[in-house]
Amino acid sequence: MRHYKEHLIVTGTSIRDALSILDKLAQDAICFVVNDELKLLGSLTDGDIRRGLIAGIELDDTVDSIIQKEPKFLRKGDYDLNKVIEYRDNNYKVVPIVTKKGKIINVINFRHLKSYLPIDVVIMAGGKGTRLRPLTEKTPKPLLKVGEKPILEHNITRLALFGMDDFWISVNYLGEQIEEYFGDGTGNNLKINYVWEDEPLGTIGAVSKIKSFEHDTVLITNSDILTNLDYEDFYLRFLDEKADFAVMTIPYKVDVPYAVLETNNGHVVSFREKPSYTYYSNGGIYLMKRELVKHIPTNSHFNTTDLMEELIAKGKKVISYPFSGYWLDVGKHEDFNKAQIDIKKLDI
Repeated sequence: MRHYKEHLIVTGTSIRDALSILDKLAQDAICFVVNDELKLLGSLTDGDIRRGLIAGIELDDTVDSIIQKEPKFLRKGDYDLNKVIEYRDNNYKVVPIVTKKGKIINVINFRHLKSYLPIDVVIMAGGKGTRLRPLTEKTPKPLLKVGEKPILEHNITRLALFGMDDFWISVNYLGEQIEEYFGDGTGNNLKINYVWEDEPLGTIGAVSKIKSFEHDTVLITNSDILTNLDYEDFYLRFLDEKADFAVMTIPYKVDVPYAVLETNNGHVVSFREKPSYTYYSNGGIYLMKRELVKHIPTNSHFNTTDLMEELIAKGKKVISYPFSGYWLDVGKHEDFNKAQIDIKKLDI
């Protein structure tokens, strides 16, 4: 994927130079004209230049007179998913992302992205991975390779595919290795921050340390999950249900090989012959409203299940999102070995 600045040209650029840049962009040929502070002034395509040449402009003239001065854009932290879907479905492939003051901070490309979700991501990556020893004695579990890439990189790549670009990674055990590997994310058009846990804070406790989320919705995920989850569909369900908190759940079917009796005070009132029951287990991926962070105690050991219990007790809407696609918690040696086989045929 291109770095977003490859699409930017400054005001006063000659049409000749702009043509050269558009040529390099090939099928992504659109430029966004900015001033010295990277404020969006307009857009420019091959078609704009052709129309300008027909009207009599010269190749050494500047682009300023032929740009489209009202280009499509999305404002960081202030857009809804319907606008994203509208742009995507109407074939607007390359769209700039601007701040409240109009400064371009990213350019997204729907040839490479499935969506652009207004969500902050917190990845819990501080565990010691004791069940995977000796593999984790010198390497943190999130950096163990599945195929050619670390588990955590598979996660970040999948999340970024849906346009999530504001990341917080909670680290503790061998966290320096994780921070060194991923850096600040700028090379991949991402913003990655790190939350250090001096002591283990459970599966969601570290979220209390984050004070500067960009969006109203936060996704929390374990770092050791491989999945082909459609995050846009998950988010749309969260919105449609007007939920406060959503947990992705994994259905487990249990087949009982015998008749099951229902009794009342020792009397059989009914029975089912070899029934099947479906239960839903916690999948380790959650969506929640940013405002719920206040329910997470500061610098205390606190699990996601603790938060869910508190929210339910307070009458908040907590929903299940059953998922039947690929999901694997890479927590044990047999799961790690399975992941090495599965990754060869997965599209994640």
